[in-house]
Amino acid sequence: MEHLSDELLLESYYTANELQLSPDFISLIEEEIHRRYLSHKIKHSKLG
Repeated sequence: MEHLSDELLLESYYTANELQLSPDFISLIEEEIHRRYLSHKIKHSKLG
């Protein structure tokens, strides 16, 4: 995931939620979002 741009990472997060993909996969994306200090760019209501 380190090779994804911030924009693509966030887009992947929203798409994964829309498609109701595996919670484990979504958690991996969330971890990377937090690692990059991008948490403020996602809707907190979707974070567990």
